Amino acid sequence: MFKLEVRPQPSRLMSLASPLLALALTVLLGIALFLLLGKDPLRGLQMFFWEPIRSAYALSELGLKATPLILIALGLAVCFRSNVWNIGAEGQFIVGALAAGWVAMQADAGSSRLIVVWILAAGVLGGMCWAGITAWLRVRFNANEILVSLMLVYVADLLLSYLVYGPWKDPKGYNFPQSITFLSVTQIPRLFDGWRLHIGLLIAAAAVLGFWVLLFRTYTGFALQVGGLAPAAARYAGFSSTRAIWTALLLSGGMAGLAGALEVAGPLGQLTPYVPAGYGFAAIIVAFVGRLHPVGIVFSGLLMSMFYIGGELAQSRLGLPKSITGVFQGLLLFTLLACDTLIHSRLRWVKASPLAPTLPQPSPPVVL
Repeated sequence: MFKLEVRPQPSRLMSLASPLLALALTVLLGIALFLLLGKDPLRGLQMFFWEPIRSAYALSELGLKATPLILIALGLAVCFRSNVWNIGAEGQFIVGALAAGWVAMQADAGSSRLIVVWILAAGVLGGMCWAGITAWLRVRFNANEILVSLMLVYVADLLLSYLVYGPWKDPKGYNFPQSITFLSVTQIPRLFDGWRLHIGLLIAAAAVLGFWVLLFRTYTGFALQVGGLAPAAARYAGFSSTRAIWTALLLSGGMAGLAGALEVAGPLGQLTPYVPAGYGFAAIIVAFVGRLHPVGIVFSGLLMSMFYIGGELAQSRLGLPKSITGVFQGLLLFTLLACDTLIHSRLRWVKASPLAPTLPQPSPPVVL
């Protein structure tokens, strides 16, 4: 039989191979799921792994989906490496979209294209302010940042609903809960005519390089990581835990807010109740599948965007429910957690020894 045996030291090979093994297991479980649903598994896998990359336009849509996931996951990687558990990136994404949307709604026909810079800056500031609430409560009252950041997601969602159903509703929108359509001058510049892919992809690429430098080539990044790995050593070295909390959460919130700004001023072009797309939660999986490394996050972000596009295609072409996207995301996360066990442990075959026959033992005498 197989037995888990603790390794003398973590396996670097398994650390790199674990995401690939998790992906393979996800594919196998996906095949079983398609069979249970009575669908052709090859056709189902085609929707998830071939259709999103079959043409240049498909690749552009893949990049469009991956951009917010990569941006949010980069900020979350800094938090998680610092042992700060920001689970509320979705709320920071929404507030960033609201701040950017407000700036976009102030534009008129005479506005300069430079308003795009202000829209993105407003998104970053909105996300940072929303994450700052979590940071302040953690530092001031030692509140649990997991619960606080998560609950603030629902507050942000309700705030969005209030605004698009109330003060920001388009008076000419036939009573639909949506803001006015933003003017073309506020739209994020696109990279190619006829495609929706915009300069957010270039911003994400620059952010990957910037976060790699921050984490592995700067004193601030070193202090953040030491604080996450060994809080006692960080305190002994004089690193400020308060500064680490503020830095990690503000960076994470700013990146989520930037993603929200790119989304509403890019493909959406207005505020609606459907701005929350689950990117803030999916980016948690992206960050961990990418091993909290900026380069790894690029590949995991592309993989997760394939799940988003594949889920949409599976709904329209195979008649599968909308939840199929979340199912694949969950499968990837759980298989990754299972495979990560092999980093610190290994499977070893232990030959079971036959049980020796036992003779019945006489009962002890009863003493009255």
